[in-house]
Amino acid sequence: MADSPPLVEQAFSRLRKDVLTGTLAAGTKLKVEELQEAYGFSSSPLREALSRLAQEGLVRADERRGFRVASITAEDLADITRMRLMLDVQALAESMQHGHDHWEAAIVSAYYRLEKVESRLGEGPLILDEEWSALHREFHASLLAACPSERQRNWSLSLFDQAERYRRYSARYRKTSRRKSNEHKKIMEATLKRDAKIACALLAEHIQGTQRSVETVLKSIGQSPQA
Repeated sequence: MADSPPLVEQAFSRLRKDVLTGTLAAGTKLKVEELQEAYGFSSSPLREALSRLAQEGLVRADERRGFRVASITAEDLADITRMRLMLDVQALAESMQHGHDHWEAAIVSAYYRLEKVESRLGEGPLILDEEWSALHREFHASLLAACPSERQRNWSLSLFDQAERYRRYSARYRKTSRRKSNEHKKIMEATLKRDAKIACALLAEHIQGTQRSVETVLKSIGQSPQA
């Protein structure tokens, strides 16, 4: 039987998931005593997990007030988008330079699984359930997987996850869905053709499309809650 992850990793993983999915809503105060009761961890791993989440920008730390979940704001989303455009587009270009057959096969497989799930969804707002979100993340990660910089890949995934918090938040208020299957297909096809100019332009537009979609929702509900 495999050893369980260290308590810090367990606490970090559970808290991070609940922040990203909105279970812990934007602005929520994160009192260690209450988290101990809710999650069953002692204060030490919880404090370290909160510090790591603060480094990612998912949690805000205040020496006098403790921790709270970061606000949902158009300004923060714009910063996430700006960084994704800087990192992801370059990572995709480098992946196309270094990727081989296994990398291509992984992209096709990830797209196929994502498309199959999305094709089963009905009309109306897209429900961002765990299965769809995991496959969506896997597809985007597969595109960048051949980038030789592990740090760049990890930062790109972290920013993808931070954007996921906004996707999930806006999905609760969206009246119509933005179907991404065709966008993903075009990105995949250009990537497999090693057409860096087209693939990178499509990925950039895809990322910016997410920003525009979420900003529309934020404006419709009178901007976002503040922490």
